[in-house]
Amino acid sequence: MYHFPLASEPTSGIAGWATSLVDTMGGPGAGLAIALENLFPPLPSEIILPLTGFAAGQGVISLFSALFWTTLGSVVGAVALYWIGAAFGRERMYALWDRLPLVKVSDLEKTERWFLKHGRKAIFFGRMIPIFRSLISVPAGVERMPLPIFVLFTTLGSFIWNFVLVMAGYLLGDQWDLVERYVGVLSKVVLGLVVAALVVWIVRRVRARRGERQTDHV
Repeated sequence: MYHFPLASEPTSGIAGWATSLVDTMGGPGAGLAIALENLFPPLPSEIILPLTGFAAGQGVISLFSALFWTTLGSVVGAVALYWIGAAFGRERMYALWDRLPLVKVSDLEKTERWFLKHGRKAIFFGRMIPIFRSLISVPAGVERMPLPIFVLFTTLGSFIWNFVLVMAGYLLGDQWDLVERYVGVLSKVVLGLVVAALVVWIVRRVRARRGERQTDHV
């Protein structure tokens, strides 16, 4: 079995783990790594996918195998999360939501209507956004989005994301880790925007609750 050049071979951390899978199992190993990345978002696809592309460039696996197995792994992981959402169910989601502070059932109803209207776009583009590419599968399951539609748009979105990162690793060669640096910055920006939006939403909700209480006492 061909091994990565010593100067470029990751031997520790997530990169070392992904390298071991690909070196031992080939394409299916890359698919397994991406399936697990979907189930456990802390595993970064911006490391696994470029590393897989680098492996293809070194002849460990073919480029077709890299793209096929990573896309299949993405879909398998996403479908698993879909069924977790489906098992949790709409009624349980509403019951849990009703017990949470600072939220209203009407907010969840609005979100549900938005997802039903834009669900296909949410799945397609969500597969290309760090962090959300995993989480978006859960509401799809909760809302029981038709599985064939879910699989189709998950496959399309996943293939585009995988193609860009695998090809980047393939073309960059020994510098495949540059992809992780730039995509990592994007991930942090997205996470920062989400946290900022959440803080603004909580502040507005608290103020609204205070206003409602003052109105009730008048």
